[in-house]
Amino acid sequence: MADDLRAEVRKRAGMLGFDVCRFASASASWSAGERLAHFVEAGRHGDMGWMETTLERRAHPTAMWEGARSAIVLGLNYGPEHDPLPEMQDASAGYISVYARGDDYHEVIKGRLKTLAGQIAARTGEEVKVFVDTAPLMEKPLAQRAGLGWQGKHTNLLSRSHGNWLFLGVILTATEFEPDAPEGEHCGTCTACLDACPTAAFPAPFQLDARRCLSYLTIEFAGPWPVEFRTAAGSRIYGCDDCLAVCPWNKFAAAAREGRVQARDALVSPRLADLAALDDAAFRALFTKSPVKRIGRDRFVRNVLYAIGNSGDAEQIPSAEALLDDPNPVVRDAAEWALARLTT
Repeated sequence: MADDLRAEVRKRAGMLGFDVCRFASASASWSAGERLAHFVEAGRHGDMGWMETTLERRAHPTAMWEGARSAIVLGLNYGPEHDPLPEMQDASAGYISVYARGDDYHEVIKGRLKTLAGQIAARTGEEVKVFVDTAPLMEKPLAQRAGLGWQGKHTNLLSRSHGNWLFLGVILTATEFEPDAPEGEHCGTCTACLDACPTAAFPAPFQLDARRCLSYLTIEFAGPWPVEFRTAAGSRIYGCDDCLAVCPWNKFAAAAREGRVQARDALVSPRLADLAALDDAAFRALFTKSPVKRIGRDRFVRNVLYAIGNSGDAEQIPSAEALLDDPNPVVRDAAEWALARLTT
């Protein structure tokens, strides 16, 4: 019965569009807390104070839910059609991270997880809980424990089949499933991801300092950036894929099959002048159903202005000038910086 149920769950996961479905024990006998505690104690979480306040709950699944016995970890491939590296090197257009070019993956995955979880609950009579990066659950260590991949030197999940391009979702269940074998680490001597980082955000292999990471700065950080990071950002206006895109394991990855996570044309190499001109309503319209929407117009336009300052294009000067009187002081600061870069 147990093996039949595992096979049934995998089959149903595939029918729902998931590319990977594997099982791990939710036992408290293992913990991801030590690595996370080191990250927080060193202050590398920046302004993400919620990581500190939820530290103990993040250590292992049973800290989230005492009744959890197994974790079903699911992966949805979001691989790009083309190598994104050339886009990141194009100063004339904005760069939006691959993961954010389609619909918000939280919404894409959540409904399917709930459907699968409901089917499991109906089959087993046991309680289930669903997680998609919205609760203090450590998905990447769980994914490695379930054998989906391993955390690379850039701290992201790497898959031998899907490279760096997997969205993760987790179902915790009170049902005891036979766990899959964990995945070992297969980075070897490669340091491509560490070497590619434009802001030197990796103090050592397998360690990240979020305060230096462009994904953190463009998305999580609300204030004016330190100048050194503004220039290093280049054209990156939401997220940063350098460490992901250079990984040799991507050669095994296929493009995403799921239409909702595929890139919208309007979000691939968008014109900086068009983005700088967005008011709040236009911003919300452009990024409907997109994860970009959650950072708000002001933070996004700040990022766009840093990219304008880095463009070296005098034709962008009017876009910066138009925002010198913006109501938001962070936007005004970014406009002044961009204008100074383009006129001196």
